[in-house]
Amino acid sequence: MSRLPLGQLQGFVLVARTGKLSLAAEQLNLTVSALSHQIRNLEERLDRSLFERGPRGVTLTADGNNLLDSIGHHFDGIEHALNRYASRHQDTVTLSVLPSVASSWLVPRLPRLVGAHPDLELSLSSSVSVVDFDREPTIDVAFRYGLGSWPRTKADRLFGEYIVPIASPSLVRKMGGLPDTSLAGWPLLGDPSGRWNDWAEAFGMPLPSRYVARFDNTEHLQRAVLEGMGVALGRLVMARSLIECGALTVLCKERLRVAEAYYLVYPKRSESHSGVARFRDWLLGEAREYEAGITAGVA
Repeated sequence: MSRLPLGQLQGFVLVARTGKLSLAAEQLNLTVSALSHQIRNLEERLDRSLFERGPRGVTLTADGNNLLDSIGHHFDGIEHALNRYASRHQDTVTLSVLPSVASSWLVPRLPRLVGAHPDLELSLSSSVSVVDFDREPTIDVAFRYGLGSWPRTKADRLFGEYIVPIASPSLVRKMGGLPDTSLAGWPLLGDPSGRWNDWAEAFGMPLPSRYVARFDNTEHLQRAVLEGMGVALGRLVMARSLIECGALTVLCKERLRVAEAYYLVYPKRSESHSGVARFRDWLLGEAREYEAGITAGVA
């Protein structure tokens, strides 16, 4: 066992999964050059090329893929076995959250968390990816948007989401001000979820014969709205910060509630975490207050 290159194999697995030496080196607390040297030593030992190096990172060769398939799950098993012995800091909670949700909804409320629980430390992990609690044992809880069902997790509903027509102030001026009763004549932008159909059915609005443009990417759609290209249906929680700073304008008082909602999601291991319990109770209270304001049309 002492002759097995376990450190080199661990480095190989991390590089293979991240696709970047820099990210893997950061996780291993190594320099990129030291990790690169380890990988080359492993390749020499096996007499196989495991990676193809390129300007944007590395990709596995066929031999590299075979090695990852053979040993990757063993390292996962070792990590999973050791997690049960890891020290749990009951006053620290690590939360995975979308950057947009963090900035528009959560961060403005954190001073109240500090006031209510000054000894509780919240560590935010911002990512657009859905966290895998089995693969990321340091994550205690996560914000998720959906229908409320995720395998091997418990989900507490926080608050619902509404969609509203939004446009840039420049487009509103160009159109002569806010619409009186309908969006007839306004340039509409097609969205990835086809929400205009839901809006038209709910409020009796005729759909246009054509959209100014259609987008399959929410980020590109929002950019087009900000540039004054047309009107889009925006999620109120996500767009709130841009609305409050004046970058976007809500065109009417109607709001359409969607089936999806925001949830606090956590694995079974977090149910016995006292810090998670305190954060959860605080968050549920904030969510109830927020949703009551949304329902009343004041939040």
